[in-house]
Amino acid sequence: MSTGPERGLRYADAGVDIDAAEATVARYREIARRVQRPEVLGALGSFAGLFRLQGYEDPVLASSTDSVGTKVLVAAAAGRFDTVGQDLVNHCVNDILTAGAQPLFFLDYLATADLPQAQRVELVAGIGLACEQNGVALIGGETADLPDLYRPGDYDIAGFIVGAVERSAVLDGSRIRAGDALVALPSSGLHTNGYSLVRAAFGLAKGADAAHDRAVLGTVYAELGGTLGDALLAVHRSYLGVLGPLLGRIHGWAHITGGGIPGNLPRILPEGLGAFVDAGAWRTPPLFEVIQRQGRVADAEMYRTFNMGIGAILVVAADDAAGVLAALPESWALGAVEARAAGEPAVRGLPLA
Repeated sequence: MSTGPERGLRYADAGVDIDAAEATVARYREIARRVQRPEVLGALGSFAGLFRLQGYEDPVLASSTDSVGTKVLVAAAAGRFDTVGQDLVNHCVNDILTAGAQPLFFLDYLATADLPQAQRVELVAGIGLACEQNGVALIGGETADLPDLYRPGDYDIAGFIVGAVERSAVLDGSRIRAGDALVALPSSGLHTNGYSLVRAAFGLAKGADAAHDRAVLGTVYAELGGTLGDALLAVHRSYLGVLGPLLGRIHGWAHITGGGIPGNLPRILPEGLGAFVDAGAWRTPPLFEVIQRQGRVADAEMYRTFNMGIGAILVVAADDAAGVLAALPESWALGAVEARAAGEPAVRGLPLA
């Protein structure tokens, strides 16, 4: 132990300010208190979050974890910290909803080097807002200060969700049959996938030229009705509100994320089944056209990277398709499930060649 007059090395000198972090954590707790559920036990800030599972006869737990990828770089370049937390929660909610599960609680992880405390609070406030909108308890989280691992101002966030569903109501694809109809629901934009390709197409500079990035994201496109940044940062949509009441009529549904339709729709189809998707059934939103034009991206690459305007594809009985379409006014008929022989493509109809 030093006894000399000089001050010794402190944690803050190494890039971690404990006092500032503790003050920020106190604000996190205020956000979490607003989105609790009666099943949450124990005090916020404990080492473990406790949740009493009740109201189920034969419950199955469903879980998922994800991040928002390089969308965080676009958000940081635009100076926006209030949306990606919402993206994170909604993405995770959708993932477990594909199994028919209702979300129960959420945990977040924020890693950074020296992101200002106010911006950290904005990120967690976005998480809290989406938790509130989805009826999810924000039961805990972690913020890690990692100097030298992240560049100044860089950060990443990840989320972890747990939900539950009665075993008899699990959507596992077993009800899907050849002849079932496909019904599409629109996305709200790119959601959380394909941003590395977007950044390459528009020459966004990974923070190396902040003025250039702001100018690119601030460009107004008439077909977008606003700036490129606003279009790219549209919040990933949650489908809980519209699909929750219809889960008993759905044989399965795919959340269209990374890999687009060909990478996600086959994930819910039983062996021996494929899908015909009518590429003419919808108009690709202008944002995707802008990206394709700017990056001179081939059709096949677009469909394998982006959701192309479709965030969810439902599989329903053919004789119930009209009723489901009527119950979801923004939806449209997309195609059908069909038998598939070994070696045949899992998805037909899209320009994938």
